[in-house]
Amino acid sequence: MPEKLAQRLVPMNRFLPILMVALMLALLAVMRPAHAQDLAATLAGLADSDPKPAIAALTQSDDAKARAALAALVQGNLYLRLADNAVVIGEKDGEMIIVTNAATGDIEDMAKPEDLQPIALPDDARALLGDAGATKPSGPLDFAGALAALKADNFADKAKAIDALTALADPRAIPVFQALADGRLFLRKSDGAIVIGNASGNDVALTDPLTQQRTGIVAPAELDVVFVNNNLRNVLREAVGRLGLASPDPAQRRAAANALLDGATPETIALLRAALATETSGSVKSAMALSLAAIDLSSPEKASRLQAIQILSGSSDLRVRALLQARLSQESEPDVKAALNAAFDKLQLKLQLYGYAENLVQGISLGSVLLLAAVGLAITFGVMGIINMAHGEMIMLGAYSAYVTQEIFRAFLPPSWIGAYLIAALPIAFLVAAAVGIALERGVIRFLYGRPLETMLATWGISLILQQAVRAIFGAPNKEVANPEWMTGALELAGGFAITWNRIYIIIFCFAVLGLIALILRRTSFGLHMRAVTQNRAMADVMGIPTARIDALTFGLGSGIAGMAGVALSQIGNVSPNLGTIYIVDSFLVVVFGGVGNLMGTLVGALTLGIVNKLLEPVAGAVLGKVVVLVCIILFIQKRPRGLFAAKGRSADA
Repeated sequence: MPEKLAQRLVPMNRFLPILMVALMLALLAVMRPAHAQDLAATLAGLADSDPKPAIAALTQSDDAKARAALAALVQGNLYLRLADNAVVIGEKDGEMIIVTNAATGDIEDMAKPEDLQPIALPDDARALLGDAGATKPSGPLDFAGALAALKADNFADKAKAIDALTALADPRAIPVFQALADGRLFLRKSDGAIVIGNASGNDVALTDPLTQQRTGIVAPAELDVVFVNNNLRNVLREAVGRLGLASPDPAQRRAAANALLDGATPETIALLRAALATETSGSVKSAMALSLAAIDLSSPEKASRLQAIQILSGSSDLRVRALLQARLSQESEPDVKAALNAAFDKLQLKLQLYGYAENLVQGISLGSVLLLAAVGLAITFGVMGIINMAHGEMIMLGAYSAYVTQEIFRAFLPPSWIGAYLIAALPIAFLVAAAVGIALERGVIRFLYGRPLETMLATWGISLILQQAVRAIFGAPNKEVANPEWMTGALELAGGFAITWNRIYIIIFCFAVLGLIALILRRTSFGLHMRAVTQNRAMADVMGIPTARIDALTFGLGSGIAGMAGVALSQIGNVSPNLGTIYIVDSFLVVVFGGVGNLMGTLVGALTLGIVNKLLEPVAGAVLGKVVVLVCIILFIQKRPRGLFAAKGRSADA
């Protein structure tokens, strides 16, 4: 009998650790809400007629939430919410109050002041608080210590940290303040460090605020945002102005002056006037004078307002237009109002001209994208007469080659090398797409020459196969391809008009590719053979030119160029299995409109379509604009079936 009992107990012993863990988890689950309920009940006692027992219980507690509630009580920020009688911590944000549940520590919704009742204590109860919530003396003030204080849970302590950083007059505080105001200052979950983050595709590129060095790229889920309210944003803007005006860097002084255009305190205005008197850089002086003119626009002296209007009329800043428009409704002097109207009209005309220039540049940018997508098709379709519906998938393969190259650099090379992945991706994408193109030509297309409809159907089926293969390998969701550091940011021009560096590099790259193709066609034996086969295949065959090999290499060249286009397009859009389908129709339109097989026609066609599309978008909208362009091309082809630049070749002779 004991042996049977022992045999039954053996399997039970195996489950004993599991049962113990389950019991512990159950106890924790029961204790946590009970603890929160106990704290909520204690906090509710602060609103009783005799709050002394609740104060005594809170002062003896080691709970961080209890200490935070006591500190808020001392500062007058502890409230009773009238809707549910919950005790909350409130911090002002403009006309509203940000509410934090004192029992749970969770930030809840915004509330109006009339929805909250401040918890007031009688004198005998307040005496029990003693030094609860008082700030403990800190050690020597340094940048790292003041920066760490930004981790505070409440906005009041964050304001003290901002003041401490400002008092240090350390230029490293400027990018910290700018990131904090823009929502780009984070706490890294792995070690709790404060970092500056900038978008890098779907990820975030990190910068150490202490060393100003890049520290890698992480997913957004690994970071917590350091929040500020609107009041602190105003404090940050003024802090950036104060620190930047004393900076030895002219760019930072100009940025500080621009930041003060939206308004400044009397103390900051005095600093700005003193800085203007000693400034030597012309561009910085102009920015300072503009900010002072924006302040003087509300001056009680008529002469100061007129002088400010004269200075502001030479600006092209959108904020200046808003200032002039706001002042128009407040001004009572007729001559000052006339000057305001004249300045506003002048600024409006200038911004309108800048808008036209921006549309033109965006049209050139779109045209360069279309050129990159279509220049490979100009070879396979224009020169060989092949309707390749899989051309878009060659672009897609190039984009995924860039993604794979990026991941290899991240996995095996130092973080400082990540900016070079894009350069390495170009030849890789060319080889991958060219190899697939050659295999496609040798395996399918060479059997379908002279049968364009069957070629179109076959390549369309291959495009579906390639899309599904990419989905099977990489998955259906979009992949992130980050811009290298040297391609991030924008070239700032007047009137809020800016061109992103990735667009500028793509424009330069597309013209370089076009020049390289022209050089290959005109200055190499392969180009000579390709043109000979294009003009007269039979004669070229008789002359000993290997026409089959030329066909394969020509198709490979067109596909490889499409792969390089995919690398460029990965910098301005998402990388997905459907990437190629976005550009295939526009690519055919560019080639047909410009002239089949003509590189100059492809260039002119791409730029024309890009600029016309961008000029029509503000008037007709994006979709209707494309419809209008398509109808115009159809009508144009009716008059000139061979496009703008007719080319001689296999399809032209036919």
